[in-house]
Formats: sequence, C-alpha cells, structure tokens
Amino acid sequence: MLQETLLEFFERDLNKLYSEIELYENESQLWIVKEGITNSAGNLCLHLIGNLRHFIGAIMGKSGYVRERDKEFTLKNISKKDLLDAINDTKSLVIKILSNINQEDLDKNYPIEKHDKIVTNENMLVHLFGHLSYHLGQINYHRRLLAIS
Repeated sequence: MLQETLLEFFERDLNKLYSEIELYENESQLWIVKEGITNSAGNLCLHLIGNLRHFIGAIMGKSGYVRERDKEFTLKNISKKDLLDAINDTKSLVIKILSNINQEDLDKNYPIEKHDKIVTNENMLVHLFGHLSYHLGQINYHRRLLAIS
C-alpha cells in the first residue's frame, strides 16, 4: 500500500536528515555558504521542516502551523540541538498524519493547488518526498564539501 511506503520513506529520510545535521562537528559550519552554493545546511534544514510542517502538518493535518517561508532562508545560527529537536517534532507530526490516512484519502484532491494545478493528496505527498530527498542530498554534499575544505 502506498501509504505504508510513504510513511516508511518519510521516516527514513527524516532520520537521515537528523543524522546529517548531527554529523556537523562544528555548529557554525551549518551556516556556512561556500562559493557556488546558494544555501547553508542550516537553512535547508529549516526549509525542509517548514515545508513539511506546512504542507503535511497544517494543510493535511490541520495542525495550525503558520509558515514563515522567508525566515527559513534568513534565520541564522540556530543551535544544532534546536534543529535536531525540530526535525524530531516534524517527524512525529508527519508519522502521525501519514499513519492515519488510507487510499481513499490519498485519492482525494489536495486542499490547495500546486503550481496552479489541482492534484491528489497522493501526488502531493510524492512531490513532497522528492523535495525532501533533493534537499537532503544537498545537505549531505554541503557537509562533505566542508569536511574536505
């Protein structure tokens, strides 16, 4: 069932996000932006947290979360502990919501349009998983790039 697969993959990659952030030995490295790279790992982490809390938490789960997307890219020097706590909170929220959906829910239209298109909840969740994986790869690259610098 797709619901179980999505649940497994979101949990796996949120655990990997936690591990990636935890691997930064020097907390200040989370906020470094090297030449040719647009965002720091800390800001990408904040962006992923905000994205999932908004699109899964607030929209699908009616959590009440209010997203401040600009701050995901402008806030700096959030402690590693705070980032890790926020990842765990986000993972708990995503697991709770995805654990309570079924195929009928996945087949329903997502409550808001995505890029001016009506899509299903299933489509949106697959999109959000791809977004998570994409930025997770960027964080991994950022961490490894700094390790060889």
